[in-house]
Amino acid sequence: MNASEIVKKAEEHFASLGKIRADGVTGLSKTEEGWVVSLEALERKAIPDTMDILGWYQIRLDAEGNLLGFERKKLRKRGETKEE
Repeated sequence: MNASEIVKKAEEHFASLGKIRADGVTGLSKTEEGWVVSLEALERKAIPDTMDILGWYQIRLDAEGNLLGFERKKLRKRGETKEE
């Protein structure tokens, strides 16, 4: 599978497990096991939108796009841009 197919598979797995839609892909890397895809999703809508809560997730897939792992790594407010 190529990178765009892996991202599509990761988004499908994420939607079926997390019951929310990924808002964007923040990373993609190939590993010995397969692939790691990082996704960001809206966890809680707020007013103003800079106070929205976003979740950052990592999805691990094998070379065929089968799910190996799913983990929420971090929560942040939309307005936070500082990297840790």
